[in-house]
Amino acid sequence: MTTSHYIAGRWVEGQGSDCISVNDPALGQPFAELMAASVAQVDQAVTAARGALPAWKNTSASERAAYLRGFAEQLGQRREALITLQMRNNGKPRHEAEIDLDDAIATFGYYAELAEQLPSKNRDVPLAAPGFSARTRLEPVGVVGLIVPWNFPLVTSAWKLAPALAAGCTVVLKPSEVTPLIEQAYGQIADALGLPAGVLNIVNGKAETGAALSNHNGLDKLSFTGSNSVGSQVMRSASAQCRPVTLELGGKSAIVVFDDCDVGQAVEWIVAGITWNAGQMCSATSRLLVQDGIADALLPRLQAALEQLRVGNPLTEEVDMGPLTSQAQWLKVAGYFATAREEGLQRLAGGKALDRDGWFVSPTLYADVPKDSRLWTEEIFGPVLCARRFATEEQAIAEANDSRFGLVATVCSADPERAERVADALEVGHVWINSVQAVFVETSWGGTKGSGIGRELGPWGLSAYQSVKHVTRCLG
Repeated sequence: MTTSHYIAGRWVEGQGSDCISVNDPALGQPFAELMAASVAQVDQAVTAARGALPAWKNTSASERAAYLRGFAEQLGQRREALITLQMRNNGKPRHEAEIDLDDAIATFGYYAELAEQLPSKNRDVPLAAPGFSARTRLEPVGVVGLIVPWNFPLVTSAWKLAPALAAGCTVVLKPSEVTPLIEQAYGQIADALGLPAGVLNIVNGKAETGAALSNHNGLDKLSFTGSNSVGSQVMRSASAQCRPVTLELGGKSAIVVFDDCDVGQAVEWIVAGITWNAGQMCSATSRLLVQDGIADALLPRLQAALEQLRVGNPLTEEVDMGPLTSQAQWLKVAGYFATAREEGLQRLAGGKALDRDGWFVSPTLYADVPKDSRLWTEEIFGPVLCARRFATEEQAIAEANDSRFGLVATVCSADPERAERVADALEVGHVWINSVQAVFVETSWGGTKGSGIGRELGPWGLSAYQSVKHVTRCLG
């Protein structure tokens, strides 16, 4: 694959020094490769976005909405190919890949509706002072760089791309080098829809490409989803230009189970929170806080449920969980298994790499994990669950909040008032009550503390790509 970059409405060959190998994690083997974009090509992409901005931001709201609906329709028309690619490059089971695609389609549809409502966002502002009047004008922030991760390609890019286009911004999208293929669908759709050249640009590459984009002085905003270590570099790049950033970073989230819960339901919610996408989620609820009164009944049931999960190649087997997406992530998780052995943690399930081709690990559960354990405090990004017991509601809240992260949490309780009270007390951006991690485009996404800056999805996602201007006039 040579024409892997979409710049100024044309597919072009990569001119960078890095060759990107695209792997099937279930086999541990490459199935495609492409050349990265050069620094010069990143500059060309930003220049194209800058050139397209004046006309695009002045298109009507209904015209931008029509393009967004076109993206949703075209994604649906490519359904089977995109699902298969998500399974092959990410290792996702089919049901997860289907949900990813449906999420992306819903995101474009939702922001098409918000785009049509934009004219109503301009409004007069009443002033207390006589002799003056004022109005608010919402404008696109400008040219934005979008850097997206490998764990939810297609989805995370939709969360950024759809509101940015709806707001009237032009964009340069940089996919992860681990999963660079599926986002090319957006360039193909732009061609099919006749999206004006330069409105959407896609450059693939590794760290050099990402740095060239985040350091480029032609951007007005950066939006990044990924690790805290890279996020801090992106923030430093933005600080040199004093430009805004949206950062969706890591998590070490808690799931709190009170002793009035139905054990079977609690097990279902816990398993989903740690094994969806093989635990490769910033929102994975990897810290289990279980109340004393239910712990002895729940932990054996949870152990059995994890051991019964079918782990395998989603393209050839009926599976509940696929492989880790990259060898680097497989080695990282294996390193935490070694750390658990060194710390003498009590292993109830898993704790090992599977003896088969590909980058597979077993769903893992450790019990009575000390609060100072690396496995309790650090984001692992794999299907590794650590459990601790608590006695009181106050203790559960304190231990759940005792983290440098604050992305999400789950509360499981048959007492609605207690569940709502605990949800309000948790220092996170999103809380589920008695539920799997259902994410809806109408709700916000983002965290507190070290989990990032800003919000995506919902009207907040659109606001992230808008600038507020006030116009004040003297009436005298």
